[in-house]
Amino acid sequence: RMSETTVTGVTETTTEHEYFQIFHEEWSRVELPYVFFTWMLVTTFSKMGYNYIPLAKKLPESSVMILIGLLIGVFVFLVNLKVVTLTPDIFFLILLPPIIMEAGYFMPNRLFFDQLGTILLMAVVGTIFNMFTIGFSLYGLGQAGFYGEELKKIEYLEVLLFGSLIAAVDPVAVLAVFEEIQVDEVLNIIVFGESLLNDGVAVVLYHMFESFEQMGSASITGTDVVYGLISFLVVAGGGTLIGIVWGYICAITTKFLKPIYLLESLVVISMAYLSYLTAEIFHMSGILAITFCGITMKNYTEKNISEKSSTTVRIGMHLLANVAEMTIFLFLGIVTVINTEHYWNSYFVIATIVCCVFWRVMGVLILSKLTNMIRIKKINNIEQIIMMYGGLRGGVAFALVLSLESPNKYLFVTTTIAMVYFTVFFQGITIKPLVRLLKVKTRSSTSTTMGERVTSRLMDLAKKGVGDILGEKSEIPLRVRHAYKALEEDYLNKVFLREEKKEPKFYETYDNLLRVDALKSIGQHESGGH
Repeated sequence: RMSETTVTGVTETTTEHEYFQIFHEEWSRVELPYVFFTWMLVTTFSKMGYNYIPLAKKLPESSVMILIGLLIGVFVFLVNLKVVTLTPDIFFLILLPPIIMEAGYFMPNRLFFDQLGTILLMAVVGTIFNMFTIGFSLYGLGQAGFYGEELKKIEYLEVLLFGSLIAAVDPVAVLAVFEEIQVDEVLNIIVFGESLLNDGVAVVLYHMFESFEQMGSASITGTDVVYGLISFLVVAGGGTLIGIVWGYICAITTKFLKPIYLLESLVVISMAYLSYLTAEIFHMSGILAITFCGITMKNYTEKNISEKSSTTVRIGMHLLANVAEMTIFLFLGIVTVINTEHYWNSYFVIATIVCCVFWRVMGVLILSKLTNMIRIKKINNIEQIIMMYGGLRGGVAFALVLSLESPNKYLFVTTTIAMVYFTVFFQGITIKPLVRLLKVKTRSSTSTTMGERVTSRLMDLAKKGVGDILGEKSEIPLRVRHAYKALEEDYLNKVFLREEKKEPKFYETYDNLLRVDALKSIGQHESGGH
């Protein structure tokens, strides 16, 4: 290394030898992957602690992860560490897709489509109903001066924007709680299906009202509102269409993957994730895209890929979804402490919680009344109570509120955290005792027997036959299912399957029963040997 010194006008040049560095660090180069895998390990150890500590098992897993996150957040805050935690992009592009992908892929298709009318009513109409009722209730209370003078001038568009994100029932929170209480399949699919589609609807509404707020209430015309409604349909419908197309692309790809079966599981998971990202590129609903991609591809990929690949897909999706789910709740606890940009208004927080609970109850009552007019199996009062309790808020609302750019952002962030904590802790902890108290029907077994499969098929054919004779058209889901089944047998199976089988569900059930019998025989043999 050269250096120059000037003494009395004379410049002298000296050379310093730079020695070889034995040790040096490059933290900036590895920071992101290092932090990512560190958080995964922290989540894993936290889950281990939950399973080993008896006291923790008395609480829902999601609430325990938030408590652990709070403790980690306190430590990070005290030692003044700068860490990468939850941001909208990390949530929507990394953590949420694996959870929705698993939910869509393992969705019981028959149950989902049988209950689709009720699910859509609760998800679409229910979300819009909650958004407007919560938004205008909070706005009215603000105009009445309930929150104090500083919030009296709050804009109605700003409150409706907040209403759109706080109305989002979170599938992550619902999954975490409802997996533990094991309610009846029909009730479970209605609540979970609603939360899944509700998220897509809420995100679309959020972006629509975000645009309206940026335009300003004075600039909005009737044409803008009409365009907003058209945009809502395009974003939701476009996301669904992208998911279905990717599902078919994956099906036809796996059809020709027989020589390289080791890559089958990678193709399935990658294409499901690409459906989400493709929808996000075009500002469509990524949640709806990956949901319907999973629903579509499963019909064909499970019949195309090998048993080993199928097991790998199941384990891989379960692993990714479980880690992502727990990481979200962990981050919620951490961000609560390290995010210093809070603004607490007790009246606004209490009003939000009361409005969310009250309008959730009213929404379920009104929409259940409407859907029971056409449902054969009615939603009874006990099931309606569980549906009211299913309005859990979580990471989706929190990630959306972090991306807000409104004058009262910090107030909304603090209020959203309070609402998430209320639903996860109070509703999450009390729902299990409530299920036992009300004697809600629970799932006895998750596997389908051959007798149930045959009986179900016979009943479908009998109902369709009687309906054709009488000219009765009320069994719409059944007719749609038969129409799609006919389309599959005539065209789709020839395109997307390696080998066609008549009544593939019977073969699938038979294979599952053989597997269970084989495992039982192995277990008996091992116990007899000892």
